[in-house]
Amino acid sequence: MKPFMDNNFLLHNPVSERLYHDYAARQPIIDYHCHLSPQEIYEDKRFNNLTEIWLYGDHYKWRAMRANGIPETLVTGGPGVSDYDRFMAWVKTVPMTLGNPLYHWSHLELRRYFGIEEMINEKNGPLIWEKANAILRSENFSVRKLIREQHVRVICTTDDPTDTLEYHEGIKALDNFDCLVLPSFRPDKGLEIRRNTFIPWVKKLEQVSALPVSSYESFLAAIDNRLEHFAKVGCKVSDHALDQVYYAEASLEEVSVIFAKALNGERLSLEEEQKHKTYTLIHLGQQYAKRGWTMQLHIHASRNNNSRMFKELGPDTGYDSIYDGQLAYPLMKLLDKIEASNSLPQTILYSLNPKDYYVLGTIMGSFQDGNVPGEIQLGSAWWFNDTRDGMLEQMNALANLGLLSRFIGMLTDSRSFLSFSRHEYFRRILCNKLGEWVEKGEVPHDLELLGGMVENISYRNAKNYFNF
Repeated sequence: MKPFMDNNFLLHNPVSERLYHDYAARQPIIDYHCHLSPQEIYEDKRFNNLTEIWLYGDHYKWRAMRANGIPETLVTGGPGVSDYDRFMAWVKTVPMTLGNPLYHWSHLELRRYFGIEEMINEKNGPLIWEKANAILRSENFSVRKLIREQHVRVICTTDDPTDTLEYHEGIKALDNFDCLVLPSFRPDKGLEIRRNTFIPWVKKLEQVSALPVSSYESFLAAIDNRLEHFAKVGCKVSDHALDQVYYAEASLEEVSVIFAKALNGERLSLEEEQKHKTYTLIHLGQQYAKRGWTMQLHIHASRNNNSRMFKELGPDTGYDSIYDGQLAYPLMKLLDKIEASNSLPQTILYSLNPKDYYVLGTIMGSFQDGNVPGEIQLGSAWWFNDTRDGMLEQMNALANLGLLSRFIGMLTDSRSFLSFSRHEYFRRILCNKLGEWVEKGEVPHDLELLGGMVENISYRNAKNYFNF
């Protein structure tokens, strides 16, 4: 019987142990998609207590606490509830998460960031609280020091086109901080033309671009203005939440009429929204290609399912799920339309629904052009799929349909500065998979070949793919 989470945690044969310790563990981290705050990085934020860094904004943990019967006031906070109360509610929940990656992640976070190896439970809660808070109060614990100690070389945050990016510019000017913190262009609000957020967002776009938006053509000009600003600050990646993929052919004249109706406050049909989205996405794809950016498409999330809690708590609070909708035809047509003008950018295709992996993997293979290794990527197991089984399912699909060796690897997609340990979790799973192949005689026992593959997937592929 192996000890719990020892040095060879998740590594079940000698080859996997060698691959992890000699090749994977020493690689720096590139986190090319996350939701960390550039302001907190610039200001080198310090945390008051363990709850603030461990539980604030972590909807993964919130969902588990609700499932464990924890009242909402102890999950997201409420009158008369202290951070200690919320912490104790979480440590009460952790033993119930056996089988869920949260059990491993939570112990990894305490071990890697605080050196705390006690089992997480109610009995040990007060001791963990005191130990962690003493470290948080020390001079050696702040956001930038944490990033440096975890060997993070690149962080790509998620930013609206109307964001001013002053914190990214401030980070670039810092001395003694060699991690690249770059914005990602996330124009979702400019595509959701039927939502009540659209007109206020257009007004913000006018202000930040200093360009009037009175027509669809001027809307695109303002968007392009923001693309240029993001590029000057170092952006290399865009991101789109395509919860459902649409493709609806439309001319510029048609979309201009639809846009004018939206500005006038007129009700639009679903078809009109689809035409606006399609035309705008094609334009954006062409602009990304022109700038050498990578386009990320995050597909098939169903967001804010619980309308009562959405009204109470807002988005990104743990009330989302996997969506199941038509994908193959509209996505293929969208990519083909951009490619028709030889302007399809490097693209990463993620789906929250793992049944889509083979659809995405075969569509991906239709648009590789031989110019860039792994130009179209099957994105890493995302959100509800970044479990051990989910990661293996994604890697198996990629290996079967494409080139696992060209995979750009793990990202955190997280709002927590403690989530970089997920890269370790992923790397251990990857090394064990390759080690099992060797043990079964399915690949050669060639450590130079396999070790190089591990180093590439852990770090170098992403570095070269994004040209960081």
